[in-house]
Amino acid sequence: MNNAKRRGAPPHHFIDDAWLALRDEPVLDPERPIVDPHHHLWDRPHHRYLLPEILADLNTGHHVRGTVFAECSSMYRADGDPRFACVGEVEFVNGIAAMSASGVYGPVRVAAGIVGKVDLTLGAFAEDVLRACMERAPDRFRGIRHMAAWDASPEVSTLLRPPPHDLLLNPAFREGHSVLGRLGLSFDAWVYHPQLPQLIELIDANPHTPVVLNHLGGRAGLGPYAGRQDEVFKQWKASILALAERPNVTVKLGGIGMRLGGFDFHERDLPPTSEELAEAWGPYVHTCIEAFGTSRAMFESNFPVDKSCCSYRVLWNTFKRLASGFSESEKADLFAGSAVRSYRLPPELAQPAPRQP
Repeated sequence: MNNAKRRGAPPHHFIDDAWLALRDEPVLDPERPIVDPHHHLWDRPHHRYLLPEILADLNTGHHVRGTVFAECSSMYRADGDPRFACVGEVEFVNGIAAMSASGVYGPVRVAAGIVGKVDLTLGAFAEDVLRACMERAPDRFRGIRHMAAWDASPEVSTLLRPPPHDLLLNPAFREGHSVLGRLGLSFDAWVYHPQLPQLIELIDANPHTPVVLNHLGGRAGLGPYAGRQDEVFKQWKASILALAERPNVTVKLGGIGMRLGGFDFHERDLPPTSEELAEAWGPYVHTCIEAFGTSRAMFESNFPVDKSCCSYRVLWNTFKRLASGFSESEKADLFAGSAVRSYRLPPELAQPAPRQP
């Protein structure tokens, strides 16, 4: 398989650094504080993304003040009760966050918030596992993501360990989900757009649990959804508008650099410019902002997954282009404020870093 076919193809780990290096842009609005509310950390056979790698991306010109880690089944415990294996990921990320918080690696605070994974199909027992996660990272653990993204098409459903069909309707899952709000934790939702009505049902069953919708609601443009752009957009938009009516829901604006979106950027000879990405992604991003408002919407990198499409510098230039028509206070929400509120992060992360003497 040539590199063009490998970029962003399952399992989404191949980064074509030589291709990305063909595109460079000056940083737009370089002083604007950014809190990146969605990235991963892992050490896998074919790809490593740990503190040195994410710092290399964060330090490419944008003023990133802090980040939130999103679960990716990384560093689970090999020993002990398998129901608590996921606690290992929280321990692992909390260690990296402590390294970053030392200041040795610069002013950015990597993993200032941690979104882990707990199997909610454990039902009431999920509370024990959630409390174990809270104990391991009391200053940073903010909630969990139990991915429910499932589709009958193998072109769409590309997770290494796909969830069962109709997971969100599972009574045990719903029982586990009900624990989150009581513990003051949030739920990150990763589904494909045909599943959004099921997510709405889940939210209505537990209206006191904060929900963060990942990746613009998972609009798919591959497989059975290819060539049906207008129909898919209409269906997706109806669900986005319905979700926005639920005040406990916020939305992450990103994750659209994956092949799932059906764009062809990965296979081009040159990486896309921020202008090209802003034009292609604009209808989806602006629909979500119009529905949720800037106070409940936040730009996200989804790195390193979306790095298969563009560099960190180009990605945040894209977001800055998409936000160019908003007021200063609205931009402050989109780039940092909404993330700080959603994940209960230190408020100073939404402010510019103090100048060095």
